[in-house]
Amino acid sequence: MQAIILAGGKGSRLKPYTTIFPKPLMPLGDHPILEVIIKQLRYYGVKEITLAVGYLKELLRSYFNNGEKWDIKLNYSNEDKPLGTVAPLKLIKEFHDDFIVMNGDVLTTLNFNDFFNYHLQSNSICTISMYKKPVKIDLGILEVDKNKFIINYIEKPTLNYKVSM
Repeated sequence: MQAIILAGGKGSRLKPYTTIFPKPLMPLGDHPILEVIIKQLRYYGVKEITLAVGYLKELLRSYFNNGEKWDIKLNYSNEDKPLGTVAPLKLIKEFHDDFIVMNGDVLTTLNFNDFFNYHLQSNSICTISMYKKPVKIDLGILEVDKNKFIINYIEKPTLNYKVSM
């Protein structure tokens, strides 16, 4: 099983910490978040990971090297300039027929092996893992008809969205 981890962003929301440190190396307890993810993937049977890196990629390469420490093969795909969220996939030369793509900062209890097998059995082109995200609205919501008459008023609702992981 192959995984591609998108780990090239600047982590702007975590500034000033990410000014000198790439987001995937941000500590989660005693280990960087990306190390936790790599260990999870290895546990669920991933044998090869390609890290799509850009911002401060030298630090990521220095820490993770070739993956031998985690008994996993690590490759790198280098982004010379920011390309956007999934555009770095265009730079990767070797893909297995089926593979996992994920961000380098997503913590989950997802069983990657079950997820991957579900994808294979569904015979789909793409399978996306979802998370139910409740969003509290701190205002009253008006529902109106085509004539702009109020037909319902909902006080400070919580809306539930299915968001991609």
